[in-house]
Amino acid sequence: ALALVKLIEEAGCPAGVVNIVTASRERTGETVAAWLKDPRVRKITFTGSTVVGKHLARESAGTLKKLSLELGGNAPFIVFDDADIDAAVEGLMRAKFRNGGQTCVSPNRVYVQQGIYEQFSRQLATRVGALKVGPASRPESQIGPMINARAVEKIERHVKDALAHGARVVTGGHRLCIGEGDAGNYYAPTVLGEASRNMALFSEETFGPVVPLFRFQDEEDVLLQANDTPYGLAAYFYARDVARIWRVADRLETGIVGVNEGALASEAAPFGGIKESGYGREGSRYGLDDYMHTKYLCHGELA
Repeated sequence: ALALVKLIEEAGCPAGVVNIVTASRERTGETVAAWLKDPRVRKITFTGSTVVGKHLARESAGTLKKLSLELGGNAPFIVFDDADIDAAVEGLMRAKFRNGGQTCVSPNRVYVQQGIYEQFSRQLATRVGALKVGPASRPESQIGPMINARAVEKIERHVKDALAHGARVVTGGHRLCIGEGDAGNYYAPTVLGEASRNMALFSEETFGPVVPLFRFQDEEDVLLQANDTPYGLAAYFYARDVARIWRVADRLETGIVGVNEGALASEAAPFGGIKESGYGREGSRYGLDDYMHTKYLCHGELA
């Protein structure tokens, strides 16, 4: 964020048009409170947790500010038995392991139809197990560290809970120490087999390089599971049948759907969610609309 503002300044943007305020975690609330109370602030856009998004919505009510909220996710990734398995594995690698799994649209629950489950699991494990973990200073690194120690602790908690409820480690499943002076914020890219809905990772966003594989029987079964979450940011699915594609895309309760595609974000497309993943859009003309008001002019006596 600091680098972006510096680039804006170097590009010649007048001073004061774009400002950045830094604050510690402890004083962030105090800083934001001033904006929330000030009627001159007419619009707030926020990317972060649902808890904080709800706080902003409540506190903005006093001055009726417009809000765009891009909040938590719990993205399903569905692979039907008529899918191109190679393409589905490639799509999942792109969607899941970008930034080490630390993105709001990262697939958190991967559903694979019973008939292709074992084949998909083997192919995915081969790809995930070959990923090279290390700092960005190493050219060969493909997965970097998690953002902090708390993030690694959450990943460990999710993996241990999954194993306690019947999951099995297909690959990974442990912390990594990379070189001397390592802060310990690395976690091995992981695939867990036999995931189920009674595991914490079914309902909580892991935000790390962990892929839990759920089995499903049919279309109705997987749609019920995929939508069984308060969140609705992104979803992905792979299938060849055109009729199925339209049915599934229509019934998935998310603001963004990747159909046979793992990289779905684009500056030209509206990005945002529904349910507790927020409201408003970023990107495209719809994103611009969120920063404007509609004004109706009715002129009389023009003749």
